[in-house]
Amino acid sequence: MKAYQETLSFLGTLNLKGIATSLDEIVHDAEIRRLSYITFLNTLFTTEISYRIKRRVERNMTGAHFPIIKRISDFEFGRIKGIGKSEAVNLLDCAWIDNKENLLFFGPPGIGKTHLAIAFGVAAVEKGYSVSFERIANLIKLLKTAEIQKKSEYRIRKIMKSSLVVIDEIGYTAIEKREANLFFNLISEMYEKLSIIITSNKSFENWAEMMGDSVMTTALLDRLLHHARIFNLDGESYRIKNQKKEG
Repeated sequence: MKAYQETLSFLGTLNLKGIATSLDEIVHDAEIRRLSYITFLNTLFTTEISYRIKRRVERNMTGAHFPIIKRISDFEFGRIKGIGKSEAVNLLDCAWIDNKENLLFFGPPGIGKTHLAIAFGVAAVEKGYSVSFERIANLIKLLKTAEIQKKSEYRIRKIMKSSLVVIDEIGYTAIEKREANLFFNLISEMYEKLSIIITSNKSFENWAEMMGDSVMTTALLDRLLHHARIFNLDGESYRIKNQKKEG
């Protein structure tokens, strides 16, 4: 028992929490199967690595700030036009993130743009990528307060260090010129450094009016579209469909 307690103490000193958590099970299994020393060591190391990967994914999932967890498997592809199930499933390999590509989802409210954006973000986290999710209204607020609030500054730095940034609900609220400039500068900083997912209820043609500056909007779209896959979605609103069912 003393040796066992010493082992736990050593594991604690070395911060090997994964091994410490599963030590009883690993030792018991090794005794029953009469594992070689090298196999036993490999089991210990594999357990620790798996534990650390799991913990990192959990931290990244929390740090992403998803409002809710959504998955592609739960999306009703038969309800909308503009993206097929096989096309969406192929994107789950996240190769587009390695290539610094963007995914842009356009369409009316209620058809699942945010669901898709979150689902691809969640898949990216589970594959080990760092992801940040922000609705445009909150992102603008962060940008406006980053110089005077430590919390906002920290979040913007976290966003810039991400492999993927999801910007949701562009077009639902008006953007002032100063806000548009801040947003443009952010996108310029992200350009070809990370991947961006955008959801918007407004087509490109309406972005200039929304931003209040056609020249800047053109430059903004040029950066977003350079390495992008565009999905123009259409179909019945999911919320309206559910209201009909309830009615």
